[in-house]
Amino acid sequence: MKVHHLNCGSMCPLGRRLINGEGGWLAPGHMCCHCLLIEGRNSLILVDTGLGTADVANPSRLGAAFNAVVRPRLLMDETALHQIRALGLDPNDVQHIVPTHLDLDHAGGLGDFPQAQVHVHAPELKAALERPTLHEKSRYIPAQWAHGPQWASHSVQGEKWLGFDAVRALPDTDEEVLLVPLAGHTRGHVGVAVRTGSGWLLHCGDAYFFRGELEADPHCPVGLRIFQSLVQMNGPQRLDNQRRLRELKRDHGREVTLFCAHDPVELQALEQPFSTAMAAA
Repeated sequence: MKVHHLNCGSMCPLGRRLINGEGGWLAPGHMCCHCLLIEGRNSLILVDTGLGTADVANPSRLGAAFNAVVRPRLLMDETALHQIRALGLDPNDVQHIVPTHLDLDHAGGLGDFPQAQVHVHAPELKAALERPTLHEKSRYIPAQWAHGPQWASHSVQGEKWLGFDAVRALPDTDEEVLLVPLAGHTRGHVGVAVRTGSGWLLHCGDAYFFRGELEADPHCPVGLRIFQSLVQMNGPQRLDNQRRLRELKRDHGREVTLFCAHDPVELQALEQPFSTAMAAA
Protein backbone atom coordinates (compact mmCIF):
# COMPACT_ATOMS: atom_id res chain seq x y z
CA MET A 1 0.00 0.00 0.00
CA LYS A 2 1.29 3.44 -0.88
CA VAL A 3 0.17 6.58 0.95
CA HIS A 4 0.52 10.07 -0.49
CA HIS A 5 0.25 13.19 1.67
CA LEU A 6 -1.29 15.97 -0.42
CA ASN A 7 -1.97 19.66 0.10
CA CYS A 8 -5.38 20.15 -1.52
CA GLY A 9 -5.81 23.83 -0.80
CA SER A 10 -3.29 26.41 0.39
CA MET A 11 -4.73 29.23 2.50
CA CYS A 12 -3.02 32.53 3.32
CA PRO A 13 -4.84 34.44 6.09
CA LEU A 14 -3.21 37.71 7.12
CA GLY A 15 -1.33 37.74 10.40
CA ARG A 16 1.43 35.16 10.05
CA ARG A 17 2.57 35.49 13.66
CA LEU A 18 -1.00 34.93 14.86
CA ILE A 19 -1.41 31.85 12.64
CA ASN A 20 2.02 30.23 12.34
CA GLY A 21 3.64 31.53 15.51
CA GLU A 22 6.45 33.34 13.68
CA GLY A 23 6.93 36.06 11.07
CA GLY A 24 5.31 39.46 10.64
CA TRP A 25 2.06 40.47 12.28
CA LEU A 26 0.54 41.55 8.95
CA ALA A 27 2.35 39.11 6.65
CA PRO A 28 0.34 36.35 4.96
CA GLY A 29 0.16 33.19 7.00
CA HIS A 30 0.31 29.69 5.61
CA MET A 31 -2.22 26.94 6.17
CA CYS A 32 -2.81 23.78 4.14
CA CYS A 33 -5.55 21.22 3.52
CA HIS A 34 -3.71 18.00 4.36
CA CYS A 35 -5.35 15.05 2.59
CA LEU A 36 -4.34 11.42 2.18
CA LEU A 37 -4.42 9.43 -1.03
CA ILE A 38 -4.17 5.71 -0.35
CA GLU A 39 -3.33 3.28 -3.13
CA GLY A 40 -5.26 0.29 -1.84
CA ARG A 41 -5.23 -3.20 -3.20
CA ASN A 42 -8.23 -2.68 -5.46
CA SER A 43 -8.92 1.05 -5.51
CA LEU A 44 -7.83 4.53 -4.51
CA ILE A 45 -9.05 5.96 -1.19
CA LEU A 46 -9.11 9.66 -0.27
CA VAL A 47 -9.11 10.89 3.31
CA ASP A 48 -10.61 14.40 3.03
CA THR A 49 -10.74 16.11 -0.37
CA GLY A 50 -9.76 19.70 0.36
CA LEU A 51 -11.04 22.29 -2.08
CA GLY A 52 -12.27 21.01 -5.44
CA THR A 53 -12.22 22.10 -9.06
CA ALA A 54 -15.67 23.72 -8.77
CA ASP A 55 -14.42 25.81 -5.82
CA VAL A 56 -11.52 27.03 -7.94
CA ALA A 57 -13.75 27.74 -10.93
CA ASN A 58 -16.43 29.46 -8.85
CA PRO A 59 -14.90 30.88 -5.62
CA SER A 60 -18.13 32.68 -4.73
CA ARG A 61 -19.71 29.39 -3.65
CA LEU A 62 -17.28 29.32 -0.71
CA GLY A 63 -18.76 32.55 0.63
CA ALA A 64 -17.42 36.08 0.90
CA ALA A 65 -16.39 35.68 4.56
CA PHE A 66 -14.34 32.54 3.94
CA ASN A 67 -12.59 34.08 0.94
CA ALA A 68 -11.83 37.34 2.75
CA VAL A 69 -10.60 35.85 6.03
CA VAL A 70 -8.97 32.58 4.98
CA ARG A 71 -7.76 33.83 1.56
CA PRO A 72 -7.50 30.47 -0.27
CA ARG A 73 -5.08 30.41 -3.22
CA LEU A 74 -7.52 28.37 -5.34
CA LEU A 75 -5.12 26.64 -7.73
CA MET A 76 -6.33 23.86 -10.03
CA ASP A 77 -2.97 22.11 -9.63
CA GLU A 78 -3.64 21.75 -5.89
CA THR A 79 -6.98 19.99 -6.25
CA ALA A 80 -7.00 16.28 -5.48
CA LEU A 81 -8.25 15.53 -9.00
CA HIS A 82 -5.25 17.20 -10.65
CA GLN A 83 -2.74 15.77 -8.17
CA ILE A 84 -4.00 12.24 -8.73
CA ARG A 85 -3.53 12.72 -12.47
CA ALA A 86 -0.04 14.18 -11.88
CA LEU A 87 0.88 10.99 -10.00
CA GLY A 88 -0.03 8.99 -13.11
CA LEU A 89 -3.16 7.57 -11.51
CA ASP A 90 -6.75 7.52 -12.74
CA PRO A 91 -9.22 9.65 -10.70
CA ASN A 92 -11.95 7.20 -11.71
CA ASP A 93 -10.20 4.65 -9.48
CA VAL A 94 -11.13 6.67 -6.38
CA GLN A 95 -13.82 4.37 -5.04
CA HIS A 96 -13.92 5.56 -1.42
CA ILE A 97 -13.72 8.98 0.25
CA VAL A 98 -13.43 9.19 4.03
CA PRO A 99 -13.89 12.77 5.30
CA THR A 100 -12.90 13.76 8.81
CA HIS A 101 -15.94 16.07 8.57
CA LEU A 102 -17.85 17.97 5.90
CA ASP A 103 -16.74 21.58 6.39
CA LEU A 104 -16.35 23.44 3.11
CA ASP A 105 -12.54 23.15 3.07
CA HIS A 106 -12.68 19.38 3.58
CA ALA A 107 -15.52 18.38 1.25
CA GLY A 108 -14.99 20.67 -1.74
CA GLY A 109 -13.64 17.90 -3.93
CA LEU A 110 -16.52 15.45 -3.47
CA GLY A 111 -18.01 16.39 -6.82
CA ASP A 112 -14.75 15.57 -8.60
CA PHE A 113 -15.25 11.88 -7.74
CA PRO A 114 -18.96 11.15 -8.30
CA GLN A 115 -18.29 7.41 -8.53
CA ALA A 116 -16.94 7.20 -4.98
CA GLN A 117 -18.73 6.08 -1.85
CA VAL A 118 -18.42 8.77 0.83
CA HIS A 119 -18.03 7.28 4.30
CA VAL A 120 -19.23 9.67 7.02
CA HIS A 121 -19.90 9.44 10.74
CA ALA A 122 -23.69 9.45 11.09
CA PRO A 123 -23.96 12.57 13.34
CA GLU A 124 -21.83 14.53 10.88
CA LEU A 125 -23.88 13.53 7.86
CA LYS A 126 -27.10 14.47 9.65
CA ALA A 127 -25.71 17.88 10.66
CA ALA A 128 -24.40 18.62 7.17
CA LEU A 129 -27.60 17.66 5.38
CA GLU A 130 -29.99 19.34 7.84
CA ARG A 131 -27.83 22.38 8.80
CA PRO A 132 -30.02 23.06 11.86
CA THR A 133 -28.22 26.20 13.15
CA LEU A 134 -26.97 29.43 11.58
CA HIS A 135 -23.43 28.29 12.34
CA GLU A 136 -23.95 25.09 10.41
CA LYS A 137 -25.62 26.89 7.52
CA SER A 138 -22.38 28.80 6.99
CA ARG A 139 -19.91 25.94 7.46
CA TYR A 140 -21.65 23.36 5.22
CA ILE A 141 -22.07 24.15 1.51
CA PRO A 142 -24.78 22.00 -0.14
CA ALA A 143 -23.42 22.88 -3.60
CA GLN A 144 -20.42 20.69 -2.78
CA TRP A 145 -22.64 17.60 -2.76
CA ALA A 146 -25.30 18.70 -5.25
CA HIS A 147 -24.19 15.85 -7.53
CA GLY A 148 -25.76 13.37 -5.08
CA PRO A 149 -22.88 11.42 -3.50
CA GLN A 150 -23.15 7.77 -2.62
CA TRP A 151 -23.30 8.43 1.13
CA ALA A 152 -22.35 5.60 3.47
CA SER A 153 -23.37 6.53 7.03
CA HIS A 154 -21.48 4.85 9.88
CA SER A 155 -22.39 4.56 13.57
CA VAL A 156 -20.08 3.44 16.36
CA GLN A 157 -21.16 0.08 17.77
CA GLY A 158 -18.67 -0.77 20.49
CA GLU A 159 -15.40 -1.34 18.59
CA LYS A 160 -12.33 0.13 20.29
CA TRP A 161 -9.01 1.42 18.95
CA LEU A 162 -6.27 2.21 21.49
CA GLY A 163 -8.88 3.33 24.01
CA PHE A 164 -10.99 5.33 21.53
CA ASP A 165 -14.35 4.38 20.04
CA ALA A 166 -13.96 3.38 16.41
CA VAL A 167 -15.77 1.89 13.43
CA ARG A 168 -14.39 0.35 10.24
CA ALA A 169 -15.07 2.73 7.38
CA LEU A 170 -14.50 0.14 4.64
CA PRO A 171 -15.75 -3.16 6.08
CA ASP A 172 -15.96 -4.86 2.69
CA THR A 173 -12.33 -4.22 1.71
CA ASP A 174 -8.91 -5.44 2.85
CA GLU A 175 -7.87 -1.92 3.89
CA GLU A 176 -8.02 -1.14 7.61
CA VAL A 177 -9.39 2.40 7.73
CA LEU A 178 -11.20 3.44 10.91
CA LEU A 179 -13.41 6.36 11.86
CA VAL A 180 -12.39 7.54 15.34
CA PRO A 181 -14.97 9.96 16.82
CA LEU A 182 -13.39 13.26 17.95
CA ALA A 183 -16.44 15.51 18.29
CA GLY A 184 -16.29 19.16 19.25
CA HIS A 185 -15.18 21.05 16.17
CA THR A 186 -18.36 19.71 14.54
CA ARG A 187 -21.06 17.40 15.90
CA GLY A 188 -19.73 14.32 14.12
CA HIS A 189 -16.06 15.14 13.58
CA VAL A 190 -13.77 12.09 13.42
CA GLY A 191 -10.15 11.23 13.08
CA VAL A 192 -9.31 8.68 10.39
CA ALA A 193 -6.88 5.92 11.36
CA VAL A 194 -5.07 4.01 8.60
CA ARG A 195 -3.10 0.89 9.41
CA THR A 196 0.17 0.35 7.57
CA GLY A 197 2.98 -2.14 7.92
CA SER A 198 4.98 0.37 9.95
CA GLY A 199 2.18 1.41 12.28
CA TRP A 200 -0.87 3.65 12.23
CA LEU A 201 -1.49 7.04 10.67
CA LEU A 202 -4.13 9.12 12.43
CA HIS A 203 -5.51 12.06 10.44
CA CYS A 204 -6.96 14.19 13.22
CA GLY A 205 -8.75 16.60 10.90
CA ASP A 206 -9.60 19.79 12.81
CA ALA A 207 -9.47 18.22 16.27
CA TYR A 208 -6.44 20.51 16.62
CA PHE A 209 -4.82 23.08 14.31
CA PHE A 210 -1.23 23.47 15.50
CA ARG A 211 1.39 20.83 16.30
CA GLY A 212 2.15 22.47 19.66
CA GLU A 213 -1.33 21.55 20.90
CA LEU A 214 -0.21 17.92 21.23
CA GLU A 215 2.92 18.66 23.24
CA ALA A 216 3.13 17.87 26.95
CA ASP A 217 2.97 21.61 27.62
CA PRO A 218 0.39 22.52 24.93
CA HIS A 219 0.56 25.83 23.11
CA CYS A 220 -1.00 27.40 20.03
CA PRO A 221 -0.72 30.80 18.29
CA VAL A 222 -3.41 33.14 19.58
CA GLY A 223 -5.08 33.58 16.18
CA LEU A 224 -5.65 29.85 15.83
CA ARG A 225 -6.87 29.56 19.42
CA ILE A 226 -9.47 32.26 18.78
CA PHE A 227 -10.50 30.73 15.44
CA GLN A 228 -11.01 27.28 16.96
CA SER A 229 -13.19 28.75 19.70
CA LEU A 230 -15.28 30.67 17.19
CA VAL A 231 -16.03 27.71 14.92
CA GLN A 232 -16.42 24.92 17.50
CA MET A 233 -19.77 23.28 18.10
CA ASN A 234 -18.85 21.98 21.57
CA GLY A 235 -15.84 23.51 23.33
CA PRO A 236 -15.56 21.09 26.29
CA GLN A 237 -15.73 18.09 23.93
CA ARG A 238 -13.09 19.59 21.64
CA LEU A 239 -10.67 20.33 24.48
CA ASP A 240 -11.24 16.92 26.08
CA ASN A 241 -10.45 15.20 22.79
CA GLN A 242 -7.27 17.26 22.45
CA ARG A 243 -6.28 16.00 25.91
CA ARG A 244 -6.96 12.41 24.82
CA LEU A 245 -4.88 12.91 21.67
CA ARG A 246 -1.99 14.20 23.77
CA GLU A 247 -2.26 11.04 25.88
CA LEU A 248 -2.36 8.91 22.74
CA LYS A 249 0.81 10.57 21.43
CA ARG A 250 2.50 10.15 24.82
CA ASP A 251 1.55 6.50 25.26
CA HIS A 252 1.55 5.24 21.65
CA GLY A 253 3.75 7.71 19.76
CA ARG A 254 5.97 4.91 18.48
CA GLU A 255 3.11 3.15 16.74
CA VAL A 256 0.83 6.07 15.77
CA THR A 257 1.76 9.12 13.68
CA LEU A 258 -0.70 11.93 14.43
CA PHE A 259 -1.24 14.97 12.24
CA CYS A 260 -3.99 17.53 11.65
CA ALA A 261 -5.49 19.07 8.54
CA HIS A 262 -4.00 22.55 8.50
CA ASP A 263 -0.46 22.57 9.96
CA PRO A 264 2.00 23.03 7.04
CA VAL A 265 4.99 21.94 9.15
CA GLU A 266 3.38 18.56 9.79
CA LEU A 267 2.56 18.23 6.11
CA GLN A 268 6.11 19.06 5.05
CA ALA A 269 7.43 16.33 7.31
CA LEU A 270 5.12 13.73 5.75
CA GLU A 271 4.31 14.87 2.22
CA GLN A 272 6.83 12.76 0.32
CA PRO A 273 5.03 9.61 -0.87
CA PHE A 274 6.11 6.49 0.95
CA SER A 275 5.38 2.82 0.46
CA THR A 276 4.22 0.50 3.19
CA ALA A 277 3.13 -3.08 3.24
CA MET A 278 -0.36 -3.65 4.49
CA ALA A 279 -0.23 -5.01 8.01
CA ALA A 280 -1.96 -8.29 8.70
CA ALA A 281 -5.49 -7.82 9.95
